[in-house]
Amino acid sequence: MTDALAVRYAGARTLDTGPAIGAPPGPGEVELTPAYVGICGTDLHIFHGDMDARVTTPAVLGHEMSGRIVRVGPGVEGWRPGDAVTVMPLRWDGTCPACVAGHRHICQHLDFIGIDSPGALQQRWTVPVSTLVRLPEGIPLDRAALVEPTAVAVHDVGRAGVRGGEKAVVVGGGPVGILIALVARNAGADVRVVEPSTHRRLLAQELGLGVWDPAGDDVPERVREWTAEAGADVAFEVSGAAAGVETAVEVLGVRGRLCLVAIHPRPREVNLHRFFWRELTLVGARLYDRSDFEQAVSLVADGTIPAERLISKVVPLVEAPSAFEALEAGGDVMKILVDCTTETQGGAA
Repeated sequence: MTDALAVRYAGARTLDTGPAIGAPPGPGEVELTPAYVGICGTDLHIFHGDMDARVTTPAVLGHEMSGRIVRVGPGVEGWRPGDAVTVMPLRWDGTCPACVAGHRHICQHLDFIGIDSPGALQQRWTVPVSTLVRLPEGIPLDRAALVEPTAVAVHDVGRAGVRGGEKAVVVGGGPVGILIALVARNAGADVRVVEPSTHRRLLAQELGLGVWDPAGDDVPERVREWTAEAGADVAFEVSGAAAGVETAVEVLGVRGRLCLVAIHPRPREVNLHRFFWRELTLVGARLYDRSDFEQAVSLVADGTIPAERLISKVVPLVEAPSAFEALEAGGDVMKILVDCTTETQGGAA
């Protein structure tokens, strides 16, 4: 394909269309044609200008993707053109203290592809072969674009140490919150989702999840009734709101675990007395490792994660700016995908 296009962030609330940044693959690299790219909360933070200190413009965003290999670089073995893949968008230096300690996914000099370097919102994309994760043949590529956020959920549930029979509260029923709830349920937990959006609550209910409306339900009281006064074993804070933090702490029982998932742009007040009194534990959950990604592929491929139910809309590449605006406006929207295979209308690959 000549004249491959990319959608680029040019400054706060400004996206334009220009040439793709993809280059012929060098040693240890592959060139991809992205098929579908999901827009996530971090992309919205960038769109708002909140990450200008980190993002170099013009920047090609996008790290939730599926696609196919079109070319392999010198020395690349085990991959061929046509292979269906997703990308674990992390490059680490391997030498910092975090990497040496075995925590490469939170390398102290991490290159998060799609934020710190060019991402997938383009029709040609060259990446290190080390970032590839193979997709099983036959998996619809639109659904496979949700592997990355599912890997986030897998990592979060693992960080929280969710066990079968436990009661878990997910505060925030957006895409990642719903995915966490589904992964936790698959791990054997009894799960409730706290979400103010009627549309998102209805979707969660359709997926078989219990839901509470923080505006109409006394959530801590509901949890006391649900747990026979014991409190929840685990809470996930996925809302990014001060009220969400308060709820997540309040619902926990003795020695409960709070897993912080959302990005909070400013410091929050936290009821530390509650942590002292009930011996609570707080864990952060930032990204994922390869095993999380591989498990996510399996969960999407076998239908445990009904990815198609989370996709609200698919737009062509040139309409990506409208997708950002739609997500920003909220409403009856869950996950919007950008179809990079066509410039004028949505489609399937």
